[in-house]
Amino acid sequence: MTVPSPLRLRVLEVVRETHDAVSVRFEPPVGTAELDFRPGQFLTLRVPVPEDGWAARCYSLSSTPGAGAPTITVKRVHGGQASTWICEDLRPGDEILSLPPAGTFVAGEDHRDLLLFAAGSGITPVMSILRARLARPEGSAVVIYANRDEESVIFARELRELAERHPGRLLVLHHLESVQGLPTAEHLTRLCRPYADGVDLAMVCGPQPYMDACSQALTSLGLPRKKIVTERYRSLESDPFVTSGPAATAGPAVTAEPVGQSSTAVVEIDGERRELSWPAGVTLLDLLLEQGVEAPFSCREGACSACACRVMRGEVKMLRNEVLDAQDLAEGYVLACQALPAAERIEVSYDQ
Repeated sequence: MTVPSPLRLRVLEVVRETHDAVSVRFEPPVGTAELDFRPGQFLTLRVPVPEDGWAARCYSLSSTPGAGAPTITVKRVHGGQASTWICEDLRPGDEILSLPPAGTFVAGEDHRDLLLFAAGSGITPVMSILRARLARPEGSAVVIYANRDEESVIFARELRELAERHPGRLLVLHHLESVQGLPTAEHLTRLCRPYADGVDLAMVCGPQPYMDACSQALTSLGLPRKKIVTERYRSLESDPFVTSGPAATAGPAVTAEPVGQSSTAVVEIDGERRELSWPAGVTLLDLLLEQGVEAPFSCREGACSACACRVMRGEVKMLRNEVLDAQDLAEGYVLACQALPAAERIEVSYDQ
């Protein structure tokens, strides 16, 4: 089975952003001029933790492709061993393993005007997207950013400076819980009502209750579901850097008793269509990797949406789903790392 080769990243600098958040700047991987990623994507890092030895965690890139060192921004989570190690112990010169950039929290080239919602460290991928958008000659963005208090606002100075340099193209609205209380759906509806009309894409990243409130506000204003993108990933339970042995995270390539039925898969990816024999009990991701297809993925646990694709015809059974909501499922989106065949012929698209 083909698995992505881990990248070895060397830390250039650790920058203190707030009392509980840092940005970590890396050298590009050895042999490359820069890290190849899209604004809004994340890295899966292998970090040491006291009890279990190692843990894999997903952290969004806050930098913009081609504009300096690739950078992640991490906020320390209460009780979080991995985030605490990064915020307190990581030093320039240290090396860390990473899977290649992944994730579908990205804006398309045709998405000119963006409505960006963030809460806490959810500003990290939003910042990457915002920086990239403002580097282009056209397009605008409204950022609605929620935090506990003023001292918790990550990138406060840069957001202010960007808004001053791009009047008419960028508006940043802050919501402070210490002043305004929790951001409810009703409050967010009033806040974003003037900016929802004509927006090409609304993007939401933050704690689940915040993202739910944002989605409710946007749908109440009549924004189509296809124009709302939310970022979801959680802490991984296993180590995707281990490819053999009992700790391996190869996913349920073949179950003891094959689930579902053998099928024919027609897969559209990167503008090409492939027809493959899909055995019962084999996940779609494993099938594609075994056939040498460079399908996107990261966690292999149904927890990050990096492998999301759309079933256009037929049916699959998912073993696990931690990120797709009811509307995603109704529109045919599935996680390839968890999808097993459940029809004679199944057509799947990564390009829809």
